[in-house]
Amino acid sequence: MFFRQIFEPKLAQYAYLIGCQKTGEAIVIDPMRDIDQYIKMAEAEKMQIVAAADTHIHADYISGLREFAERGVKVYASDEGDADWKYEWLINGNYDHVLLKDNDTFSVGNIDFKAIHTPGHTPEHIVYAVTDRGGGASEPMGLATGDFIFVGDVGRPDLLESAAGMQDVMKPSAKLLYQSIEKFRDMPEYLQIWPGHGAGSACGKALGAVPESTLGYEMRFNASLRAASSEEEFVNFILEGQPEPPLYFANMKKANKVGPRVLGGVPKPAKVGVNKIKEVMNDDNVVVLDTRDYPAFMRKHIPGSILAPFNKQFNTVAGSFVEEDKQIYLIIDEAHLHEAVTDLINVGLDHVKGYAGTEVIDMYETSGEELASIKTVQFGEAGDLMTDDSYNVLDVRKATEYNEGNVPGAQNIAHTRLMSRLDEVSGEKPLLVHCQAGGRSAVAAAMLKAKGYDVVFVDGSFNDWKEKAEAAG
Repeated sequence: MFFRQIFEPKLAQYAYLIGCQKTGEAIVIDPMRDIDQYIKMAEAEKMQIVAAADTHIHADYISGLREFAERGVKVYASDEGDADWKYEWLINGNYDHVLLKDNDTFSVGNIDFKAIHTPGHTPEHIVYAVTDRGGGASEPMGLATGDFIFVGDVGRPDLLESAAGMQDVMKPSAKLLYQSIEKFRDMPEYLQIWPGHGAGSACGKALGAVPESTLGYEMRFNASLRAASSEEEFVNFILEGQPEPPLYFANMKKANKVGPRVLGGVPKPAKVGVNKIKEVMNDDNVVVLDTRDYPAFMRKHIPGSILAPFNKQFNTVAGSFVEEDKQIYLIIDEAHLHEAVTDLINVGLDHVKGYAGTEVIDMYETSGEELASIKTVQFGEAGDLMTDDSYNVLDVRKATEYNEGNVPGAQNIAHTRLMSRLDEVSGEKPLLVHCQAGGRSAVAAAMLKAKGYDVVFVDGSFNDWKEKAEAAG
């Protein structure tokens, strides 16, 4: 059996390419939208992808399942859950597909796959037990667990309520997740765990950076599984301290359920000049994303542009600050263009219309236009300002961080939820915007500036400020 785990670092996502070397057939489990990457990997191993499967309706990225289906590949997906949790685009389409119930099986070459219904993270969630029959096995060697069991954690059961807006489903989902865990207690400890995400994903609160594990190890040392000694203890543990989900999660759920747009490949936006950038800045349907680092943006940027540094948080920031129907123009180093566009389509931002190199900033100024800047102060300088009644303080860290220590009187809204809560942010006074170390508050301050707020960006370490404040009594 051929096995490859494929990691996408910005979303901390794992897909799996599993193939039968005897027949040359392969399947991809939980593919992302850029399916050409998997096809090239399979071809390099002299295999053909004949199937693709999802473990559940994803909330954190657009699935590549429909892209595979459009190319004639047979796709497998869950038929569990109630009527609200069905793959509508499969049910109403003409694709070659199979909808799976608990204990249903299928094969790719000499490799067998068994669907196991594991509700809790989502109602329709399934796990795939994988048996290498071609290698002489009659029992599974591992489990593609999706967002059920991670290394060090389990999939959070609160997203239907906290991200998708459903009411009063958090605790019932946690109870379902507990019941799913109970089903696995008697399964062989040697079973390998192949999770859908790793450290950095917002689909759990304590995911490990180790890419694989075993069921026995997780049952012993996974804190969330250890908390499942009783239903009540598990529910309380798993719902406490979950981070605020990025704003785009609700859009991902809807798109993957109803059917994401078919792209046929990664878009290739055209390069534009300074005149085009000046023109689109007056269009309310356009967002200009500046991908430079935040110190450069704070010094000078095109008025009205939004900061989304091209780093591991690029998807999350763009997905949280840009509405899905907006047209996007990027300010970016051309060497990063393809990766950035792929990052955007992975979170449902499909309308990338053009890009300009970072030199457009100076060209904009040379053309006679005035650039904008954002005042920056270090935490050490901000102490007096934070107690000055002339300012409001906005803390854009997670609520769990805020509860561990905060600036007295500061308002707390996580940066990933800020766009949906702008009506709670007062514009009567200048805003001192801070986070833990500067990265999140920089993008928040830039977005608020673009929305017309008077902002001061607070850079540096919150912990240093906290220690000094505690020492001062």
